[in-house]
Amino acid sequence: MPGTRILTALVLLTTFLVALFYLPPIFWSMLLLGLTVTAAREWCRLGGFSVNQTIFYLIATTLLGGELLFLLGEAVIVDTVSTSFIWLYGASIVFWLLFAPIMLKIGRVFKTSWIFMILGWVILLPTCLALYQLRAIEPLLLLGFMGVIWVADSVAYFAGRAFGKHKLAPQISPRKTWEGVFAALGGVLIYAVIWSFWMNSDDKLILWLLPFLLMLTVLGIIGDLFESLLKRQAGVKDSGKILPGHGGILDRIDALTSTLPLAVLAVILFYSKVI
Repeated sequence: MPGTRILTALVLLTTFLVALFYLPPIFWSMLLLGLTVTAAREWCRLGGFSVNQTIFYLIATTLLGGELLFLLGEAVIVDTVSTSFIWLYGASIVFWLLFAPIMLKIGRVFKTSWIFMILGWVILLPTCLALYQLRAIEPLLLLGFMGVIWVADSVAYFAGRAFGKHKLAPQISPRKTWEGVFAALGGVLIYAVIWSFWMNSDDKLILWLLPFLLMLTVLGIIGDLFESLLKRQAGVKDSGKILPGHGGILDRIDALTSTLPLAVLAVILFYSKVI
């Protein structure tokens, strides 16, 4: 119901903003780990895992995610733009730029259990670490990148409902249209210009920011479509039921999984002068 959906969204946004700006790093990492494990549980559902496989995966995800967050926490104390985990962010980017489009093209995801487990880690763990490191660098920067996805989703939704005629991927997500995609790109372009002026950015940064945010928009659409493909293949409408009116955690972070690892990698490379 619309009322339930709106209420849940308001609660989620308020909770997130409070956590983003006021939680100590240790509690922020615990929150991220909890969300990652919850998303991993939904991933098991989409993969059709057995009970034993699910238990193993949740325990392994907790241990692996907890260790990576601990190591990253130690690294950002010394340097917030630490390059310690660029290899993991890079693995995520390779997946989203190369393998995800291939799977969307053929219309199926490989569901061999061990491959699906690794795939889940490649998607979830870099997102978790990106949320931690971007917040350590600058909370407003994390909020700004997440705002790209929120703007794109909102504009695409309303433009698609009003003007959508040409289906983007009818076999995967029938409601998405090309009109919605172009509207999302236009909305993010305006968002990027406002962001640039608000930051008082120089011309060099503006020239970098505008195309980069458009690229994030495209990747966000790929992430959204990929999760839709997973749900269609699993025969479910939502990844979970933990969020009334919104489904599961994966339903809310699908576009973030494909964008935040690239966002944090770009910030690291830009500020650490690796490039």
